[in-house]
Amino acid sequence: MKIRTVLVLATIAVAPVFAQLVPAETAGIAAGHIHLNVSDIAAQQKFWTNLGGRPVTNEKLVMVEFPGVYVILRKQNSTGGTDGSVLGHVGFHVKNMAEGLPKWEAAGIKVERAGNPKGRFLAGPDNVRVEVIEDDSIATPIALHHFHLFVTDPLAVQEWYAKNLSATKGKRAQFDAANIPGVEITLSKIATAQVPTKGRSVDHIGFEVTNLDQFVKKLQAQGIQVEAPGVRTSANASKLRLAYITDPWGTYIELTEGLQPRESASR
Repeated sequence: MKIRTVLVLATIAVAPVFAQLVPAETAGIAAGHIHLNVSDIAAQQKFWTNLGGRPVTNEKLVMVEFPGVYVILRKQNSTGGTDGSVLGHVGFHVKNMAEGLPKWEAAGIKVERAGNPKGRFLAGPDNVRVEVIEDDSIATPIALHHFHLFVTDPLAVQEWYAKNLSATKGKRAQFDAANIPGVEITLSKIATAQVPTKGRSVDHIGFEVTNLDQFVKKLQAQGIQVEAPGVRTSANASKLRLAYITDPWGTYIELTEGLQPRESASR
């Protein structure tokens, strides 16, 4: 019996950890979710599961869970993919690229070379572009890394996220960045303003906050327009409260409190 107990504990110790979002820390905000408009939920679930996610639900919300983020799937036609949108792609770290590549290719996922020799781009359904970058230091096989915005003035975007969403200014290689617990907002300079995200396949990005009412009041005091009617309870998840804002470059943003399913929170 003792040997069996030790074996069970050892299995738990090496099993991938999927649970919680990154703590919001003192800023009161952290990475939360990526919200997709999709033509076929099953096809998207297959893609994200092959990437390493785990299907979960929060009442009526259909989600795929990754360490540090949820991908939320809503059946709705989009106005276009990520190419041409201000949010050009989302990025994940993977622990072992050599293990992932054959699996993704066998699943029929188109894999493209990236500028980073340790990276690849994956083409998902509904023209969703995903970057994967190898980082063998992460504790799980895969984890959220970045939201990549293509904007005409990266430093102005960096300043906006620092002032309004408590981001820390940073730099990764040639990219300026705004870092929020759990995610890097990567900024690339582009000559022409891109299409806003709302209505695209990646409709919006989400951040989880610890006190949504207080956070929204702070934003309003800073002159940020909150989409009417302001803070409300989700029609799809009774414990989830939310509000929407849009950055000046067209990135649609959802602020949430209570996104994580109770099952995930208890693990």
